[in-house]
Amino acid sequence: MCTVTFIAQQRGYRLGMNRDEKLTRPTGLPPKKKMVDGRAVLCPSEPGGGTWIAVNDHGATLALINWYSITARVGGKAVSRGEVVNSVSMASSPDFADAALHGLPLNRINPFRLIGIFPTTSEIIEWRWNLKQLVRKNHRWKAQQWISSGFDEPTAQRVRGKTFQRAGQQHSTGSLDWLRRLHRSHSPQAGPFSTCMHRADAATVSCTEVTVSSQQAAMRYHAGAPCRAFKHYVRHFRLRCRVALRQIGARHSPTLYHDRDSFTDVMRHCISLNGSVTGRLKTSQPGSNQNRPL
Repeated sequence: MCTVTFIAQQRGYRLGMNRDEKLTRPTGLPPKKKMVDGRAVLCPSEPGGGTWIAVNDHGATLALINWYSITARVGGKAVSRGEVVNSVSMASSPDFADAALHGLPLNRINPFRLIGIFPTTSEIIEWRWNLKQLVRKNHRWKAQQWISSGFDEPTAQRVRGKTFQRAGQQHSTGSLDWLRRLHRSHSPQAGPFSTCMHRADAATVSCTEVTVSSQQAAMRYHAGAPCRAFKHYVRHFRLRCRVALRQIGARHSPTLYHDRDSFTDVMRHCISLNGSVTGRLKTSQPGSNQNRPL
């Protein structure tokens, strides 16, 4: 049960991920820097060592959401899906991640969707595992969202998708403040379908932000529901390779933005048939209301 939001920028990107879990599940641990096969990696973790999101020193982010629309489950003892991101956290390219995934005992891992963001080549790749085959899907380098829910996945995708669409009409679209307001949103009301999710037995238990610029990656981790004033932790490191200037919205004339929190733009959105929400950034006039509710 998670919501992942991606925002493309002139150099790099922003990404937010709400982690929704049962309240009985052990509390996650804040991000730490570690070395994996010679690569620096930042990631939060479960007490058992698994993780759901990581960013490495090539600026690549890997984030995993459970695929509840696939009802099949592993027979017998399953390998934790938390090991998937660990296995690909050092990947600098989609092919690198692809090879690592095929080296896993996938027949013992329950269905998942893995999102990979690779800024040096402006590639967004989604891997889908349904217990029968691992499918690799390419996404365009533009604003989009991925949503999962163990309660009612199609409804969660529809309701949160509408919240994302409405938020995209604000002048502050794409700023860090906008991303944080989106991920603590209770629209249309606090409950199982709001982006910041609340149920009697489960809730959004953390929010992780990743910001990758031309030379640096940063991870900000909010412990607890993002609608509440819990502790947050920030870690960062310099990238091994510089992220080049990129065009946003490949099918359209390029529109370039400053790498600043205050840039203003508006997204035009559509809900795709694959259960993700996508949008294109375009310029708009300044003078936005940064505190406008979602």
